[in-house]
Amino acid sequence: MRPFKFTPVTDAASAIALLAKNEHARFIGGGTNLLDLMKEDVERPNELIDISRLGITKVSTILTGNHSGGVSIGAVGKNADTANHPLIRQKYPLLAQAILAGASAQIRNMATNGGNLLQRTRCPYFYDVAMPCNKRQPGSGCGALEGINRMHAIFGWSEHCVAVYPSDMSVALAALGATVKVRGTAGQERSIAFTDFHRLPGNTPERDTNLAHGEMVTAIELPPDNFAGNSYYLKVRDRASYAFALVSVAAALELSGSRIVNARIALGGVAHKPWRAFAAERLLAGKEATEANFLLAAAEEMKSAKPLGHNLFKVELGKRAIVRSLQMAMNK
Repeated sequence: MRPFKFTPVTDAASAIALLAKNEHARFIGGGTNLLDLMKEDVERPNELIDISRLGITKVSTILTGNHSGGVSIGAVGKNADTANHPLIRQKYPLLAQAILAGASAQIRNMATNGGNLLQRTRCPYFYDVAMPCNKRQPGSGCGALEGINRMHAIFGWSEHCVAVYPSDMSVALAALGATVKVRGTAGQERSIAFTDFHRLPGNTPERDTNLAHGEMVTAIELPPDNFAGNSYYLKVRDRASYAFALVSVAAALELSGSRIVNARIALGGVAHKPWRAFAAERLLAGKEATEANFLLAAAEEMKSAKPLGHNLFKVELGKRAIVRSLQMAMNK
């Protein structure tokens, strides 16, 4: 690990100002991803700004604005505390399930909510500094494109990058229509719809999100919804714990009797960002909640999949995972 300066802060304005004036600085909360990247010489910050003492940790009901009646989640709150909070377990059990499907208990006790959103791909070509990787070193090429790409993308990839985004939490947040609250260098705040927060690789795979340098995630807001009674997070992986998803599905249904009023589906392990299954959602709206319709919706979503040399199996696995997650949401 290379030498770096460690700077603890106790207020957001100071943290943002420090980051803004140093393009090689990084925020650190739990450090569960960043420190790994530094040890592997993938990330080389010369300063770590410790934001773990900022106090933006609470889970609370939103009382005003467009999301009144929803829930706000502090960015520096721990994953484990968020998953086990009564408001999350009662109103957004899908999110609790997704968080608890990720990593290990020890990591969830350290990892922060904001850091979870900002974690980087686990692509082995990204982690191996001897291999070409446009995400790590723009212009060097994508080793995975013609390499071993079993774990890689089937949606939204480009010739510059075929990596997938690893977070379970974010897949549920995408399905639930979350909003990310961000604070900038002049104290200004803005809101980013979750579907716009992460980026597809395009020509700039080194950029994971639409945050500007110097901006800080302060909270995640969840709008009120009617999904709590019929939702499910399914994670398909090579082993039962501490493994990243081959395919995951966050499914949520709002029902009127057996008719689907509103469907939300997001996929993990298949793209450079959490993949909202808009085609499947549109097909299910107004339909009866039957296995036949679930199969049609899954097939419709997978029409746009573009598998690589070693991950054709993800197309069929994705179809089956969508159907299974919707069935499990109905069985609750």
